[in-house]
Amino acid sequence: MKRILVSVFAVVVLLTMAFTMSGCGNKVVLNVFNWGEYMDKSLLDLFEEQTGITINYKTYDTNETMLAKLEAGGSSYDVVFPSDYAVSEMIRKDMLLPLDFENIPNFKYVDDRFKNLEYDPENKYSVPYFWGTIGILYNENMVDDPVDNWDILWNPKYAGQILMKKDVRDAMGASLKRLGYSMNSTNDEELRQAQEALIEQRKLVAGYYGDEIKDLIANGDAAMGLTYSGDFMELYWDEDADFSHISFGVPREGTNLWFDTVVIPKGCRYKKEAEMFINFLLDPDVAYQNAMTIGYPSPNTVALERMRQEEPEAFELDGFWPDDEIIEKSDVYVDLGEYKSIYNQLWTEVLVD
Repeated sequence: MKRILVSVFAVVVLLTMAFTMSGCGNKVVLNVFNWGEYMDKSLLDLFEEQTGITINYKTYDTNETMLAKLEAGGSSYDVVFPSDYAVSEMIRKDMLLPLDFENIPNFKYVDDRFKNLEYDPENKYSVPYFWGTIGILYNENMVDDPVDNWDILWNPKYAGQILMKKDVRDAMGASLKRLGYSMNSTNDEELRQAQEALIEQRKLVAGYYGDEIKDLIANGDAAMGLTYSGDFMELYWDEDADFSHISFGVPREGTNLWFDTVVIPKGCRYKKEAEMFINFLLDPDVAYQNAMTIGYPSPNTVALERMRQEEPEAFELDGFWPDDEIIEKSDVYVDLGEYKSIYNQLWTEVLVD
């Protein structure tokens, strides 16, 4: 899908207000902290052009990296994009400011299915950004077995051709689910078994990566890897290269069903302008362009319906729209509380040579 330049009519009034507020001698610079490769950067330019507000855009690779950065202090961020369980942790630790939805009228476009979820029951602190799953991105020319279960990531047939996410929740979660356990387990014996399986898998793994997994598999440098569904859809919609041999398997045992959000952390210097930026992201045209660029289904009802009309075949792909059976068997990550340190310790031991 070609990346279309959008005209954001629904937010012109609010953006004009932001411009007025930022034009009184004090230049407003919003510090935005997001996942890598997780926004159409042309939208940042559009927001700056419409408002005169400058976006200072930084990225991180895991929720844990983001949380550590915020807790360490020394940097002030105005808008952050945590996942579900990280939102719960940030609420528990009193790290977030409540949102003023008077400044976010485009929240009306968010599907009711994505409101008032367990991680933020009253939607007091967050609005949904994208949602999806984790699964297995693979090269059909290098894999001749069905990619529909977690066991394939432990198949010695593909030794040296397997990539794993360098992410404690995703790696431990996949191992736990493979063993028939919850991805949120706090059972010591279950966690020990999951760790042992990851240590045993290590001799098969070519490396532990973040965003690089998509490119390594697309380039034929590995056969398969644990990654996010949007990585597949980005390749699927790429018009500049043929990636028809790249597929995405969602294990039938279930997986992680995740929700990423937009929040305003305490320490934000420009709360109203931050809320206007969130409102901008929820505009249907903006949400559509962003979703088509990034490759995830939008929680925005208008944007999603436009995607369904223009790309109906995408809704037949598990990598974009997993079926109800997979959804029912999947887990949404929750805040582990004190058990977070145990997960981190187990994962550190997996990575130690």
